[in-house]
Amino acid sequence: MKRSLAIFSLLTLAACGADGEPVRPTASSTITMSSSGVAVGTTLGLTRGPFSVALGL
Repeated sequence: MKRSLAIFSLLTLAACGADGEPVRPTASSTITMSSSGVAVGTTLGLTRGPFSVALGL
């Protein structure tokens, strides 16, 4: 959990535009229910030009 929070903080800092124009981060969440249980997934990402970085939790 601490590692995820640290990575999210770094992505937020990178998105603030410290060395250029701001880059808006993206986030999405999914909840899947099946007979074996419930699964939750989250993806955080940044896109700038042709480059994209995403982190799935």
